[in-house]
Amino acid sequence: MNCKKSKYVGDSVMQNKNAKKKFLFPAIILVIALTLTACAPLSQLADLSIFNNDESTSTDPAAESVAQQEVLESDEVQDPFSTSASDGTLSGIYEMVNPSVVNIQVISTISGITNMPFELPGSEGEQGIPQQSGLGSGFVWDQEGHIVTNNHVVKDATSIVVQFSDGREYKAELVGTDPDSDLAVVKIDAPVSDLKPLSVVDSSGVKAGDLAIAIGNPYGLSGTMTVGIVSAVGRSLSVDNSALTGSYTIPDIIQTDAAINPGNSGGVLLNDKGQVIGVTTAIQSTSGSNAGIGFVVPSSIVLRVVPELIDTGSYQHSWLGLSGSTLQADIAEAMDLDRDQRGVLIVSITPDSPSDEAGLRGSDKQFEYLGSQVLIGGDIITAIDNEPTPNFEALVSYLARATEPVQVVELTILRDGKSQTVDVTLGVRPGKTTVQTPSSAFSSGQAYLGITGGSLIPEVALEMDLDEDQQGVLVVEVQADSPADEAGIRGSDKTFELDGQKIMIGGDVITAINNTRVDGIQALRLELSNYSPGDTVTLSIIREGRSMKIEVTLGERP
Repeated sequence: MNCKKSKYVGDSVMQNKNAKKKFLFPAIILVIALTLTACAPLSQLADLSIFNNDESTSTDPAAESVAQQEVLESDEVQDPFSTSASDGTLSGIYEMVNPSVVNIQVISTISGITNMPFELPGSEGEQGIPQQSGLGSGFVWDQEGHIVTNNHVVKDATSIVVQFSDGREYKAELVGTDPDSDLAVVKIDAPVSDLKPLSVVDSSGVKAGDLAIAIGNPYGLSGTMTVGIVSAVGRSLSVDNSALTGSYTIPDIIQTDAAINPGNSGGVLLNDKGQVIGVTTAIQSTSGSNAGIGFVVPSSIVLRVVPELIDTGSYQHSWLGLSGSTLQADIAEAMDLDRDQRGVLIVSITPDSPSDEAGLRGSDKQFEYLGSQVLIGGDIITAIDNEPTPNFEALVSYLARATEPVQVVELTILRDGKSQTVDVTLGVRPGKTTVQTPSSAFSSGQAYLGITGGSLIPEVALEMDLDEDQQGVLVVEVQADSPADEAGIRGSDKTFELDGQKIMIGGDVITAINNTRVDGIQALRLELSNYSPGDTVTLSIIREGRSMKIEVTLGERP
């Protein structure tokens, strides 16, 4: 999606039905409506490896009651669903699994979208509402007709059609969604005899080097199997729902080099027995297609979330109410700690959150780190329920797999160099009806700029008569009456075809804030998160090939 050019891989296979376009800035553009407090410098939606917001998941993994699902350890040989893969042949696995992997065709509205750098190609709906069509994947969960896919595949869908490998098609209704784990469930009315649920196993035993098999519908090519290995486990994937809930992290993401392309979203990643170990979700790529780095929501999360989506239509995540980052050696030293001290530095505390009520402290001192001013001095979380938290990912992972709302957890913290414990009663992560301030690592305010844009890439730079290695943030659109609009920042007004897609170019390119270099969208978000509404900053920009500076008084997010 941004920065390191990773993107979701389900909703980008679009059918062009309208002459009225405002154009997709491919995977490079990160949605930014710059309240810019939802800094997501985590490792993997791209591979940003540190700090993001709060936490992740909850609900007891008592998946023993999951309809039709047999929760097996991933190293078990038993598979009651079928024995056709027990001989280890890929063809046997394909024959077993492919009939249960579906193609999902959606039509969705794009009206009222905020924080988007483009309008997707589409058509006008019955009431003049712009629509888009797209393709994704999914798989059969049970014999009641529940199909699992990614949330971003069916988001804002007005029509959902599920197609099986043999051509059978069924209209589907949306049952439940969880944007913060990017999972969704739809349901079809199909004969029980036509529904063959896949075996979903606990992914906690998956290791780097394990065989990985992906089946899905890349570019609409139904029933495509690709094979690779598990490249890494324990990655993090940023999910930015800042308009609703903030920016959060999906923990324990599986990385694979099995080819994943647009259209694979919601498909399955399998082990060598043909058992589901995850849902293919995103890729990291400069081209928008497979580059050997794919990200998969692990089945350990799927097994917790999906039953709740079926039962209630939503999922309640445990919530601490803080933003933080992995403690770095230079920062530890600046806080008079050993350079090898490990833990999670609390940067800010959400008012009236569980962390606030428990008396945890955020950071209040400035420190220059990697050329940027960051906040330090807050509590450092070194363990949760006696389980060490050497980094932010470990904290998020524990909250996801071992806690639920209202549970009391014991945090071991360092405060002013001294160790102590604090009990925190976890809350429910704010959702659509409870607007939470998007927080970020190193955030001291909610500065709002009011643009959408993306990291400048060489192809676009050359087309704009700039040096190929020019870095910065290309402004695609300026929101009306925003601080950027009032300051005279200009959006893009020219079209350019890149990888078969028309994008908007020609706008201002932001290269620095208050002389702090901005080399891409993530750097812009991180830097702006240091400011508060009312602060005046000086943007260094390139306009029509000329460098200039513009003062902007930052506002508060609408």
